[in-house]
Amino acid sequence: MNIASCRSGEALYIYLSGEIDEHSVKDIREEADKLIDDNAGLSRAVFNLAGVRFMDSTGIGFLIGRYRRLKRYGMGMYLEGADTGTDKLLSLSGVYTIMPKTQETL
Repeated sequence: MNIASCRSGEALYIYLSGEIDEHSVKDIREEADKLIDDNAGLSRAVFNLAGVRFMDSTGIGFLIGRYRRLKRYGMGMYLEGADTGTDKLLSLSGVYTIMPKTQETL
């Protein structure tokens, strides 16, 4: 699992690639939390999932945890680029009700 980021205006973009499962989530959790903490005060974070090949319920937990952390800073969270399988998982789990998906740059 790899994580990369960039900042554009008031948004933090976090790019995830690989598999989000119980074996990989610890490392990306720490990296994502550091990115969020270092960019507190921005208006939103956009998680790009285009490079995610597999995600299970551990990935949903990872996203919800980041949502809670961002909420403490008053930042919104958005998702983009999920493939068909990941998109279906996120839709069925109700994740999109708290972190909307976007198909364009905010």
